Amino acid sequence: MRRKRSSSGIIILVFFIVVVAALAYVYNSSIFERKTPIVELEKEIDWNLKQPIKVKIKDDSGIKFVRAVLSDGTNSITLEKRVFDQIQKEVILDIEFPRTGFVGNKKHFELAIEAIDASKWNFFAGNSVVQKALINVDTKKPELFIVNNSYKIIKGGAAVVVFKAHDENLESLYIQTNFGKNFYPTPFYKDGFFVSLLAWPSDEENFSAKIIATDKAGNISKESVRFYLKNRKYRVSKINLKDNFLDGKIADLASELSQNASSMTPLERFKFINEDVRRGNEEIIKKITSKVPKERIESFSVTPFYPLKNAAAVASFGDHRFYRYQNSEVSQSFHVGLDLASTAEATILSSNEGKVVFAEQNGIYGENLIISHGLGLYTLYGHCSNFLVSLGDEVKKDQPVAKTGVTGLALGDHLHFGVLVQGIEVRPEEWMDSSWLQDNIFSVLDASKKIIDR
Repeated sequence: MRRKRSSSGIIILVFFIVVVAALAYVYNSSIFERKTPIVELEKEIDWNLKQPIKVKIKDDSGIKFVRAVLSDGTNSITLEKRVFDQIQKEVILDIEFPRTGFVGNKKHFELAIEAIDASKWNFFAGNSVVQKALINVDTKKPELFIVNNSYKIIKGGAAVVVFKAHDENLESLYIQTNFGKNFYPTPFYKDGFFVSLLAWPSDEENFSAKIIATDKAGNISKESVRFYLKNRKYRVSKINLKDNFLDGKIADLASELSQNASSMTPLERFKFINEDVRRGNEEIIKKITSKVPKERIESFSVTPFYPLKNAAAVASFGDHRFYRYQNSEVSQSFHVGLDLASTAEATILSSNEGKVVFAEQNGIYGENLIISHGLGLYTLYGHCSNFLVSLGDEVKKDQPVAKTGVTGLALGDHLHFGVLVQGIEVRPEEWMDSSWLQDNIFSVLDASKKIIDR
């Protein structure tokens, strides 16, 4: 009797252990995972009916079934239904609007995406999920037209455009150029109106600009900005490198900027400074000066820039320099500023109000100061001996901001003065000319306001 009871107890214990082990296996096994598939679908979507809605579905155990159903509240249409013989880790659906099935010109629908994974959970039925999205049909393009713009733009110079862009669901707005640069506008004067300065780089042979407005549904409006294009030829210089320059200024600067300078040849040091360091310095400048204010402005006005009193120009903007050494061309660069010189450590003035956005050492530019004047317009001051302002300072018109010097790649005491429009260097001479400012910028803005007020 005792043996029978003992045997029964052992059987029950073994059975219990087997059940617990089985449950533990089911609970922890990857084939019994309990996570539902992930459906990448926004809760609300604006749809122009032209481009398909892309829906990504993914699951670690694989997907065996998906279904997409579109409903207008009365009727429902199955747009997609797939059963996979081979388990898919990821499925992408391109949802297109059905040509038939819905009556009337309805603007709102519900899209339901159902997915079941290949897990053995739920008694081998798998984990399922249904995700829904509200669909707003929008087939109307954004309103877009140009109010006014500068008559002409000169190679290496700047211009301005004012335009209207309106859509309740406007998502992106920019000005596309033929050379890959996008300019971004600032809200101007009244709701729905925008303004942007534009720039034609001195090293680009052609210029074209097109305003692109896109709403959340993907509807796009485009409008070309028409300028009279005026070509301008810039100086081409051939410079023979001297050994005393390579062993002097270049060697000193390379030692400051590279730990490997001593292992380089004089020519390698020059190429390092003129190409690698210059490229990095210009990237820093471009990043800082590409920022555009998003707050609406009522007007924009600057006076001509005269950063250095009684100064003479010693190097021009746009100069394409080819460097030669031992009768071979070894490197090249563009001079994208205006070099001005007067006396040693002369006082540099900010001709207009602005904010200091950069004030530190920057390679070939030496002690480098950058001031923002609004509307994506920046002025740059290179080779300074010291700063009289700090990062973040608000500067006033005619306020002393720095002293000239020989820092960076400067052979004599001077100021490298640059003007930039959204990261593009432009001719400083334009912004030093009151007639140019009036004819090409201010008169356009004044006329635009009158047109808007009509």
